[in-house]
Amino acid sequence: MRHNSKPFTYMAVILTAVLLMTVTASLKAGDRIANRADEIQPLLIGDNVPNTMVKNIEGQDVRLLDLIKRKPSVVIFYRGGWCPYCNVHLKQLQDIEQKLVDLGFQILAISADRPQKLRETLHTKDLNYTLLSDSKMFTTKAFGLCFKLDEKTFQAYEEHNLDIEGYSGETHHLLPVPSAFIIDTDGKIRFKYVNPDYKVRISSKVLLAAAESFLDNKE
Repeated sequence: MRHNSKPFTYMAVILTAVLLMTVTASLKAGDRIANRADEIQPLLIGDNVPNTMVKNIEGQDVRLLDLIKRKPSVVIFYRGGWCPYCNVHLKQLQDIEQKLVDLGFQILAISADRPQKLRETLHTKDLNYTLLSDSKMFTTKAFGLCFKLDEKTFQAYEEHNLDIEGYSGETHHLLPVPSAFIIDTDGKIRFKYVNPDYKVRISSKVLLAAAESFLDNKE
């Protein structure tokens, strides 16, 4: 007697689709750590900000969404105070901070640096906006920005006295891809800039224009 194999074929297709949907949902939820910066899968415009915790400069846990609900936010992910390119970018953000504040925005800059190092960065770079610690990288992963630094690059950084472990207080060697988001008070992403090349950052002029455009479209 000949059996009809079509039901089994359909079942296999359905199971495969379910598996792919599950994997995709898992990746979007931020469970994935990329092996390289160009393999990340960041959140998209229109996505909601994940409900994660970060630490302020005093080492206190704060919910990122609670901060965002206060006012429209420019959320920056940077590698750390040990990174010279990040320090240049942080200073450029300071140059436009007052203009963003006048528009009704706040700047929230997130890195893997532990709170003590954030305080040092605020002091040495004379910054007025908010720095937040994500040393465990939960928020960075939830945004889909997290990748693991390869051992060769880590050793090269150490040879150049770029103390990743000292700044984060962790040995995971995880970093964020430098990024900029504009997020409304409902926690929805309205603009994003993500570039796997850590030497290239969004210009202050473009970021300010994006903030103004957000307000124009909101009216």
